[in-house]
Amino acid sequence: MHIYAFGSICRGEVDLFSDIDLLAIVNGRNHSFNPKNYSIYTYARIDELWTQGNPFAWHLFLESRLIYSSDSSDYLQSLGKPNIYNSGLSDCKKFHEIFLSAKNSIDKSNLTEIFDLSSIFLAVRNFATCYTLHFNVKPDFSRNSARNLGVHSIPIDDYIYELFERARILCTRGLGELLSNYEIGQAKQELNKIEFWMTEKISMLAR
Repeated sequence: MHIYAFGSICRGEVDLFSDIDLLAIVNGRNHSFNPKNYSIYTYARIDELWTQGNPFAWHLFLESRLIYSSDSSDYLQSLGKPNIYNSGLSDCKKFHEIFLSAKNSIDKSNLTEIFDLSSIFLAVRNFATCYTLHFNVKPDFSRNSARNLGVHSIPIDDYIYELFERARILCTRGLGELLSNYEIGQAKQELNKIEFWMTEKISMLAR
């Protein structure tokens, strides 16, 4: 059994809304870990992710720290580098579809606006992470991945970006102040701009 910390705590990017991401690698089923507190993977599944060059494998390779090892080894380190990531286009299309689904939902009804804004943030963040992995620049797994692309960054103000981020934290952790109707309206006004940005980046990936 191996236990790792990964994510923001390993990057030193800790704030009031940060959680502690923990990974447990086990043999077969193991009921010792609460899935609310741990990402639980078998050794076989981790090996598959490494072979696939999966973004999560790269995340762990670049941003994890061993906490406990039942055999004094560092299992992830022993795997070396994951294979090259080569599914950037398909992954970005997938997150674009998640964005479009949330945009369609928020356009039709105001009953799930916070959840839809949260889904949009998830789509944008992961889209940007996959984009950095595809072009073999420094991968960015942070909440700010879409703002850290230089000239290719998402073309919305930081204030608007943080509205989407607040919605995500509200939905996943139940923390923070509820967005007002005015703030929700401001975020919704930027959706077409975000859609154009994602479409443009997909075109670049397809070249």
